[in-house]
Amino acid sequence: MDRIKRISFDVLDEHKSKFNEDFTDNKKILNQVSIIRSKGLKNKIAGYITRFIKKEIREEKIKQDRALSSQSLEQNAPLETAVEDAPLETSDVDVSEETTVEVDETITMDNSSEKTE
Repeated sequence: MDRIKRISFDVLDEHKSKFNEDFTDNKKILNQVSIIRSKGLKNKIAGYITRFIKKEIREEKIKQDRALSSQSLEQNAPLETAVEDAPLETSDVDVSEETTVEVDETITMDNSSEKTE
């Protein structure tokens, strides 16, 4: 592991909650929590910390989005399968001869009116 990463992780281990996504703020915080005399080294460390924090936030957001989408899929899936797989019980339904004849006549009338139009 190179020097920038090692120093950045050492600082983040102790003071991670103080850092954010802003490079300028992270440079100031780095000045407060450590002594780094080289301006170039300080900028590289602050830049690495900034990129690291942004990456963590981005990955956490993706993880939350995936969790939300999988939850919504799980909630919708059981309803759809329950409706499709539910057996239709017709043993309790009594249909008289008259009803059957009326339904047949209605179907016949509907079919004949479609043909004339």
